[in-house]
Amino acid sequence: MKRNATAVWNGSGKEGGGHLTTQSTVLNQTQYSFNSRFAEGVGTNPEELIAAAHAGCFTMKLSFVLGGMGLSPETLTTKCVVTLEDGTVTGSHLIVEGKVPGATAEQFAEAVKDAEANCPISKALNTSITSEAVLL
Repeated sequence: MKRNATAVWNGSGKEGGGHLTTQSTVLNQTQYSFNSRFAEGVGTNPEELIAAAHAGCFTMKLSFVLGGMGLSPETLTTKCVVTLEDGTVTGSHLIVEGKVPGATAEQFAEAVKDAEANCPISKALNTSITSEAVLL
């Protein structure tokens, strides 16, 4: 399987701007700029997209891991915080809440650590990955 996205940028790094389009067109000429990346401007940015990808991948992997333990999650909600410092992504922190009938806190924590280490996006990132989990 291969997936793709296209970035177009016009102008200088600070004054210019661009847009992103994904193969599925979920992002379709979605704006990004210096201000959307380093300030609070309108549009997306690469770090936000990494956070979305990591949260989505981790949460799906967690569902599979729990299923392998004979547990069926009712709801899993993950927030991912990606940190950019001095031009480097220095960390990705996953905060997950799960409603998993029949699961113990220990089983949930074990499944979270497995998903954290083994989801494809975690494996692709060359940074510190941490997590915290709450079983509801």
